[in-house]
Amino acid sequence: MAESAYEVIAAGGGSAVRECARPEGGGAPRRQPARETAARTYARALPVVPVRARGLTIEDADGRRYLDCASGAGSLALGHNHPVVLEAIRRVLDSGAPLQVMGLTTPVEDAFVTELLRTLPPGLADHARVRFCGPGGTDPVATAVALARAATGRTRIVTLTGAHHAADATACCPADAGEPPAGVLLEPIRGEDGVLPVPDPWLRDLRRITAEGSVPLIADETETGVGRTGAFWAVEHSGVTPDVLVLSRAIGGSLPLAAVVHRADLDGGHAGAPGAAAFRGNQLALAAGAATLAHVREHRLAGHAAALGDRILSRLRGLAEEFACVGAVRGRGLLIGMELTAPGGACEAPDRGGRRYTPSELAAAVQRECLRRGLIVDLTGPTRNVVRLLPPLIVTEEQTSAVLDRLADAVQAVERGRGDHGPPHRAHAAR
Repeated sequence: MAESAYEVIAAGGGSAVRECARPEGGGAPRRQPARETAARTYARALPVVPVRARGLTIEDADGRRYLDCASGAGSLALGHNHPVVLEAIRRVLDSGAPLQVMGLTTPVEDAFVTELLRTLPPGLADHARVRFCGPGGTDPVATAVALARAATGRTRIVTLTGAHHAADATACCPADAGEPPAGVLLEPIRGEDGVLPVPDPWLRDLRRITAEGSVPLIADETETGVGRTGAFWAVEHSGVTPDVLVLSRAIGGSLPLAAVVHRADLDGGHAGAPGAAAFRGNQLALAAGAATLAHVREHRLAGHAAALGDRILSRLRGLAEEFACVGAVRGRGLLIGMELTAPGGACEAPDRGGRRYTPSELAAAVQRECLRRGLIVDLTGPTRNVVRLLPPLIVTEEQTSAVLDRLADAVQAVERGRGDHGPPHRAHAAR
């Protein structure tokens, strides 16, 4: 008799995992393109069927092991299946408590909020309010925007563009533009735009100008929060305290969770306030998040991320000097981008067929070569020509060396035109 989906999961994989592992049997990688949208870019770029994971390491259905430097787009601050996260989840499951309560106060939520408040920048912690919202990618941003509009009675929200590095901060809130905006929204490091850090002096100027104009400053720490950049919150590098923090990804300890933290005086407190959503009371995510926040704080993992990040940046900048196709290297802590470039619009070294790469093709080739060597990396930027490294905060010195060695070898293989675009090599095992 065929196993049901529930029986497969309960048995730890069963026939479904065996089917995925069969190269000739039309397993999951073959079936899913006919079942799911072509927008699944990760599945197309990374044909891996993970069945087990721990820390930095993922094992697929074929027994291959990979070092995961995508970390669920930064949502895995402690890597895969960290013991403190698993224990926190088990405690909730074993307690018999409801798993979803639509924002009602529970001991689990209280513990999460208590831990979150311990981590906030000093200027915000003493008068902060926490507002949970839906866990989708845009939910916390929409909640923060609605909050700022309700608090100010204005509608215009200013966001930053790619020109902000050279721009005068006054351009965001010009004195002669009439009514000021309802808020200014920024990411301390714009990860999806190619890992672009906002300069600290510029951010300090912006904070001064927005404060003088009574314009709420909204910092989106979706990707940068929970120690990722070498400080618990990336705004702390500049000494700036925002009026609103947008939080997601890592705060759920690998489970979907999002929240907005804001100054108490911005809270209208009316029924139906922005952010109301059915899935804002996930008890497993709150428990996993509280455990993650506490572990990062108690073990000073932000400092660990800062130290290893400096080492990674130094090594990648060495690659930029060695290989013409490696351009700018930038980032902070364990959020790092390596831009692939091509003098004259195409890589200096052709591939085996004599065709020259564009920067985006070059980055994709590096990603493929990394996968062959047992390393998972992400691509980002407007043209997806930036290799992004997001290792978990628990990555060790030895693992960092393995990541850098495999990445350097992949870049060398692609630039010298000897990249093999077949399936990942079976010989590489993650440490």
